[in-house]
Amino acid sequence: MYVIAHPESTHHVDGLVGGWYDSPLTPAGLRAAAAIAESLRAAIPAHAEVELYSSDLQRAAQAADVIGELLHVPPVLDSRLREKSYGEAEGRTQEWLRQRFITPPAIGERMGHHDGIPGSETMGAFGERIYTAMAAIEQTHCEHQIVVTHGGVITFAVGSWTRLPLDALAYARFNGPSGSITELREDDYFHNRQVVRLGDTRHLESTHVSLG
Repeated sequence: MYVIAHPESTHHVDGLVGGWYDSPLTPAGLRAAAAIAESLRAAIPAHAEVELYSSDLQRAAQAADVIGELLHVPPVLDSRLREKSYGEAEGRTQEWLRQRFITPPAIGERMGHHDGIPGSETMGAFGERIYTAMAAIEQTHCEHQIVVTHGGVITFAVGSWTRLPLDALAYARFNGPSGSITELREDDYFHNRQVVRLGDTRHLESTHVSLG
């Protein structure tokens, strides 16, 4: 499985809160999507069975379209693969969010902690949504699967794949920068699950793309 954190979108360069705010890719983001597609084409045999899933937000869906065109597979859009919802903060400035955001406690309830922004998801609710989506994707047992999603999703995608209990992610985070590829693999003999590469951005080195 290849989990893609969508590349640069307009909310990145405008300094706005993402979440469910439906921002499109920038021109640099579209170039990065092409580089991601080329990297996946090089990694996946030409005649292999491939499935492509994507968040339905346009910045992910646009990247999935570019990937799907090169690999000749249509993307399946799934709203469960969206980034964490930030409620009323979405589309506002990062400063607006910082002034109102309540950070989780160092010790105590973290997954159920609410950040104080009306309409936002807790990390627990966000994680449950991603775990549910990942479980559904795995049910198809396709040899090669691609999931185009958002940076905040990477932690829960990796956790789900490696069968970590959701509560184990109260502190752990797996970094997936914009435009990165995280490769997850299960061996055919022991059925062990491996994180082959996490947040890999080497394919972007020639595109001059911001990873913010």
